[in-house]
Amino acid sequence: MANNPVDELSQREEKKHVFKDSSFDNTKTNNGKKKLWRSLKQITAQERSLPWPDNSINYSSISAPPSFKPAKKYSDISGLIAKYKDPQTSLYYAGHEEFSTVRNLPSDIITGYLTLRGSYNPIG
Repeated sequence: MANNPVDELSQREEKKHVFKDSSFDNTKTNNGKKKLWRSLKQITAQERSLPWPDNSINYSSISAPPSFKPAKKYSDISGLIAKYKDPQTSLYYAGHEEFSTVRNLPSDIITGYLTLRGSYNPIG
C-alpha cells in the first residue's frame, strides 16, 4: 500500500518541536505594560556599568575553553582549506595548481606570505 502524500503532510505538521514551549506567550503584560525584551548587547552594557566584585561571573567575563580540534590551515595563495604544506618554503597550498605557483615564487614574496601568517621564516 503506497503512502498518501496528504497523510505524510499531516504527520509532519503534527510533529512538535521539543525545544519549543507551547504555553509560552511573548505578549504577556505586567501591570498593563507590555514586557520589554532586551538584546544581549543591552544586557552586557548594563552589566559593565554596575560595580561587580572581581571574582563574579557575568556575560562579559566568561571565556571559552581552548578547542580540542586542530586549527584549520588555509592556503597562502588562494585562501582555500589547505591539505598540503611545501617542505621547502613552508607555505600551505590546496592543490597541484598552487604547488607549481608556490615553487615558482621568489624568496621575498615567500617571506611576505610567512610574515603575514606570523610563521617562522626558514629561508633567511
